[in-house]
Amino acid sequence: MTASVEVFLASRNAKKLREMERILAEHLPGVRVLGLDDVAAYDEPVEDRPDFEGNALLKARAGVAATGLPTLADDSGLCVDALNGMPGVLSARWSGSDKDDHRNNVLLLDQLSDVPDERRRAHFACAVAFVHPDGREVVVHGRMDGQIIRELRGSGGFGYDVVFVADEHADAGLTSAELDAGEKDRISHRGKALREIAPLVAQAVAG
Repeated sequence: MTASVEVFLASRNAKKLREMERILAEHLPGVRVLGLDDVAAYDEPVEDRPDFEGNALLKARAGVAATGLPTLADDSGLCVDALNGMPGVLSARWSGSDKDDHRNNVLLLDQLSDVPDERRRAHFACAVAFVHPDGREVVVHGRMDGQIIRELRGSGGFGYDVVFVADEHADAGLTSAELDAGEKDRISHRGKALREIAPLVAQAVAG
């Protein structure tokens, strides 16, 4: 594999781009993951599908059409048992359309303020779609189970990482925002999905 391999990720989240590049690089040495700010602007689709897979495919197909590059897109969110699986696909916009992480977290904690610890179970879910310019498509899924705590903790990660303690770190009580990048990649919903899809992407772009 040459160092000139480029894959497009339909996102402008810098932390997500770095996370995806780290994991893909294990199978595609020298891969460069381009984001929305690295390509010519195009009309991004409205994420109006009822599930993560539908939104991921919507974004990946639009990315291929606009850039001509092999395209990855993910849709992920936090599903809280006490909220009947919400915020789910609305996770990024839970407190408004401007996608403010801090406000989303504050709202979530407020909504769960009267929920006892034993009923604060939740999981992160992720669908990652890969669409090749030749029309090939694949979607994989990842999941990370855990608990919602009662305060914001940690400075790493993004989204709801500051309020989520994965089962793997329940004893230490570390939130996903308190983990180093390698450990988060190992256990996260996105990390699991990317490790599954990375060899498929490598095979597709090599061919």
